[in-house]
Amino acid sequence: MTLIIIIVTTVFSLLAFRNHGLIYKYQFNPYQILKRKQYARLILHAFLHANLTHLLVNMLVLYSFGIALEKYFQGFFGDRWIPFYLFLYLGAILISPLYALIRHRNDYLYNAVGASGAVSAVVFATIFFDPWNKIYFFGLLPVPGIIFGAIYLIYSWIMSRKSGDNVAHDTHFFGALFGFAVPIILNPSLAGYFFSQLTGS
Repeated sequence: MTLIIIIVTTVFSLLAFRNHGLIYKYQFNPYQILKRKQYARLILHAFLHANLTHLLVNMLVLYSFGIALEKYFQGFFGDRWIPFYLFLYLGAILISPLYALIRHRNDYLYNAVGASGAVSAVVFATIFFDPWNKIYFFGLLPVPGIIFGAIYLIYSWIMSRKSGDNVAHDTHFFGALFGFAVPIILNPSLAGYFFSQLTGS
């Protein structure tokens, strides 16, 4: 499932690199979504990327964590893992930018593209299942997932208040929270599993 998402996203993004009309038509723009009812943007913006580096980073992180998450979903949800995985990924695409949708509803110049909100959801769902597994911070420094997650959330929230670097930090923040919550939404008893993993009991 992860590989299918990566292929679709990569093809759509590469097409948009050659045809900038696709970016203009489907990028996340709250004004166009709410005022002109262009609801396709809510989903399709996540399959577009600003440049090749943006695409490669998101797809590399998605592959690294998505393959692991597939195994967790297969183990805990059995035959239902594919629709549940899609619920997490597509749900994050819709949920993660809602704050930006409201915050920038009258700003016709606000635009965003990329799968970062959904990728954050995949990362945090993986952290949920194995909170002490090491994540390599900046690809170098091994940090327990639960510690990395806390730093990521704090950083994303602080940076979303500044809004000065052209990155949708609020989308990362809410995508991460949604991804962490999805296993419990799908099976509330997994909350106990998480705490047992966290405490080692």
